[in-house]
Amino acid sequence: MELPWLPLRVPDSHKGHFGLVLVVGGSRGMAGAPALAGMAALRGGAGLVRVAVPDVCQATVAAFEPSYMTVALPSDRKGRIAYSGLEAMRAWTPTATVVACGPGLGRSLGLDRLVADLYRGLAKPAVFDADALNALADQPEALGQPGGPRVLTPHPGEFARLLRQARVPPEERHRLARECAARWGVVLVLKGHGTLVTDGQRSWTNPTGNPGMATGGSGDVLTGLIAALVAQGMEAYDGARLGVFLHGLAGDLAAANLGQEALIARDLVHFLPAAFVEYRRRYGPPPAPVERATGQPDEPLAP
Repeated sequence: MELPWLPLRVPDSHKGHFGLVLVVGGSRGMAGAPALAGMAALRGGAGLVRVAVPDVCQATVAAFEPSYMTVALPSDRKGRIAYSGLEAMRAWTPTATVVACGPGLGRSLGLDRLVADLYRGLAKPAVFDADALNALADQPEALGQPGGPRVLTPHPGEFARLLRQARVPPEERHRLARECAARWGVVLVLKGHGTLVTDGQRSWTNPTGNPGMATGGSGDVLTGLIAALVAQGMEAYDGARLGVFLHGLAGDLAAANLGQEALIARDLVHFLPAAFVEYRRRYGPPPAPVERATGQPDEPLAP
């Protein structure tokens, strides 16, 4: 099986070479989702990670992991990011390499507008997941207007909502996913057993993963991991493929050590290092390191 190769790091690398992932999400009672995405982005190799969440849950999200930064955005009465948070976000998107939007976001009319504005207006690569997909499903005119490279990561239920259908028959999912990816101009990751990654022209089915990964937060880990790989210079289709493969491999390693029944999303983050090692072992010997690691220019990013 052919997989994209993530270049080895050269000796004089610094954090600025490996990109900055900005995670946008969270709401009162859903602080864990953006935290999982942020931790996965760190374990996925991003040089810097910044997690932008409603001000009411910033302290909670910050407490999960000291290695990422957090940003407080204005919140509404129910503890979700307010639409005015879009203006506050404009101070942080210029420094980001990739934006990941959706984990724990919640739903509101203001958030629907915010997600659509990001989807259409952001020229940088972005990953949209969870409630960001539900927001787009209610604004179908936005789907075919991506402002830059986009990776959408729906599970079958979210995919049906994107199509404005109650249900998509399993035998039709892959065909429709390829058609939608081509029509919308995105990379579509249709999650499930044998996750499909397609850009409408190319398609790939993932061989890794197990039923133990059917647990809350697993998708948030995948969102952060794909964002980290794209931040390191991979194109969206290859970053999505490698992210899905490593995510499933981390799940297989976790299940082998912990059992499928006991597996939780944070275990996927913990087993990502072993998944990277196994990926390098299986698909080596690696090519010679590139002269300069991909990602950001020579100057480090400001924290």
